[in-house]
Amino acid sequence: MDKKSATNQQWGGRFSEATDAFVQRFTASVDFDQRLYAHDIQGSIAHATMLAKVGVLTDEERDQIITGLETIRDEIEQGIFAWSVELEDVHMNIEARLTQLIGITGKKLHTGRSRNDQVATDIRLYLRDEIDQIAAELTRLQTGLLDLAEREADTILPGFTHLQTAQPVTFGHHMLAWFEMLTRDKGRLLDCRTRLNQSPLGAAALAGTSYPIDRALSAELLGFSKATENSLDSVSDRDFAIEFCAFASLLMTHLSRASEELVIWTSAQFDFIQLPDRFCTGSSIMPQKKNPDVPELVRGKSGRVNGHLIALLTLMKSQPLAYNKDNQEDKEPLFDAVDTVKDCLRAFADMVPALITNKSPMLAAAKRGYATATDLADYLVRKGVAFRDAHEIVGRSVAFGIEQNKDLGELSLAELQQFSDQIDQDVFEVLTLEGSVAARDHLGGTAPNQVRQAVARARTMLTKEN
Repeated sequence: MDKKSATNQQWGGRFSEATDAFVQRFTASVDFDQRLYAHDIQGSIAHATMLAKVGVLTDEERDQIITGLETIRDEIEQGIFAWSVELEDVHMNIEARLTQLIGITGKKLHTGRSRNDQVATDIRLYLRDEIDQIAAELTRLQTGLLDLAEREADTILPGFTHLQTAQPVTFGHHMLAWFEMLTRDKGRLLDCRTRLNQSPLGAAALAGTSYPIDRALSAELLGFSKATENSLDSVSDRDFAIEFCAFASLLMTHLSRASEELVIWTSAQFDFIQLPDRFCTGSSIMPQKKNPDVPELVRGKSGRVNGHLIALLTLMKSQPLAYNKDNQEDKEPLFDAVDTVKDCLRAFADMVPALITNKSPMLAAAKRGYATATDLADYLVRKGVAFRDAHEIVGRSVAFGIEQNKDLGELSLAELQQFSDQIDQDVFEVLTLEGSVAARDHLGGTAPNQVRQAVARARTMLTKEN
């Protein structure tokens, strides 16, 4: 074999020698982009169908190509397809095999397109499918949170600011806070889907093609909302991948915050909840240990996904139009972000409905730290005391309680009245934890009644989404 015949047959006409073996391995992407095979075949079938419709291919050639592509898809799914690094990527591997199967007709498939618009189409198709799966998993987690919130609508625990006891809240209300975070995440995800759902197929290398293609038909066949407007932007745009990773980073930040709370709450010092054994591991040396490894690992993986966002932003920040080989580096961060998000959502969606609340430790913790101090201030304001004066009165009452080692609700009426003669017997109605949470009976409040109403509204919203 001479040097020229040793070059890549898909593009080697210009070259007089074979690619260096190291360069061949260094520039190849087939080891990771082969996961795009189904979407590459899907795009090629649509492209062939369009080419036949506009008369570039005959119907017989179209049918040969489609049959060949379907055979290749079966070979890949059966694990008998022979991937070749020499052919660089998923696209050229499939096209080469197609030519082996159906002969010269296989070489006609690439008419009117380039690997540039081909890969841009494949990634959009891939990510669109992954977004749909992630959205479904988000809904499953949200549903689990609503079930848990409804079940624990009356369960009281301390709410914290600065990780210091602030005011009593209900566990159901806390779960609804997580729900709201995920609702915003899903909105960002679906916005991303809307923007990526445009077809770059037909933009070719960068300038379009001289063949009489029908880009609107290709877009329709692939389920895109429309074809992209500018060929230069079509092949070089990776905003949708960056936007997905931005969504993923925020989602993972929210899951990390929830994980942190789960880790704290399962500690012996808090003992607020129990995780089922199947979501925990033990210690190789300390037999008493039950470690919350799943939330800890989710918390750790947030950094991984944040890194992928930075990697893609950095990848694109100095690229001139149009396509550059740099863009091969878009896939591994995107693929790993997708895989990580799906795994973390699955872990949470499986784990959250199985959480067990330890109500007694939660209630005991809420009774410590003077969680009803704000309720006493509000009580005084309703009695006509200016808020700033009420704030000072309650502060002195708390200081006295600390000296006496008593919570506000444990002080006698006489002890409380030494700080204000506006305090009467009815004060003890607002100094109970149950009274405190029940008093927050407004939209967005922690009252059990409001929790149940919020759950009902959220269920309606999820039903409409689906």
